[in-house]
Amino acid sequence: MSALVFDCDGVLADTERYGHLPAFNQTFREFGIPVQWSEEEYGRKLLIGGGKERMSSELTPEFVRANGLPEDPEALAAEVARWHKRKTQLYTEMVAEGKLPPRPGIRRVISEAQDAGWKLAVASTSAEASVHAILEYAVGKERADRFDVFLAGDVVPRKKPAPDIYLLALEKLGVPAADVLVVEDSRNGLEAAHAAALRCLVTVNGYTEKEDFSEAILVVSSLGDPDGERTTVIANRSAARPGALVTLADLEACLAP
Repeated sequence: MSALVFDCDGVLADTERYGHLPAFNQTFREFGIPVQWSEEEYGRKLLIGGGKERMSSELTPEFVRANGLPEDPEALAAEVARWHKRKTQLYTEMVAEGKLPPRPGIRRVISEAQDAGWKLAVASTSAEASVHAILEYAVGKERADRFDVFLAGDVVPRKKPAPDIYLLALEKLGVPAADVLVVEDSRNGLEAAHAAALRCLVTVNGYTEKEDFSEAILVVSSLGDPDGERTTVIANRSAARPGALVTLADLEACLAP
């Protein structure tokens, strides 16, 4: 039995630029924190795995003192968790309002894989509520409920590019590593999958298209849809031969010896 493991942000939907970034900035405004990330600056923050960790990257000792924030590490972590909870609420509202459409091919590929008997998983370091919201919006509640494994948030101690979340997904799927294909969009995610000895297909986005994906088995612009965006192959180290779309047969070919 083969398995697909999907990252969430940038894979299921183009969430970073149109969802997470405005939600982070609105949260900072609501809490009176003098931080507003530009699109370019947020691109650099994406190199840090995890939303709370991105927020915390601003908290130098000087910044903490200047803004009257708690200097005790536990109290400061609790404050960041409070910010992140509000940010997740804002983001989830955006998803519910249909502001973050699924990426091309996601609904099609997930439906075909489930109908063919593949095991499916989500493995994301984003907040659990955020990931649930985007998955349900992308594929519908019925398809989302049929996922075999759902991992999100702080389920592992180390976030991507550490392999922890993919090792846990592999354990819960109960499928040999050779039969598992990860779908990612970033260098961090690719490194995590590669360190877990899993093959990885990368669908790039505007934030990640210039990153190094030399370990990926296949790199494409998107999975593609018959009535929408077509697939452009950027790099191919597999037996797959995608045309206008990445098909289930292409995914099988990515797992060929």
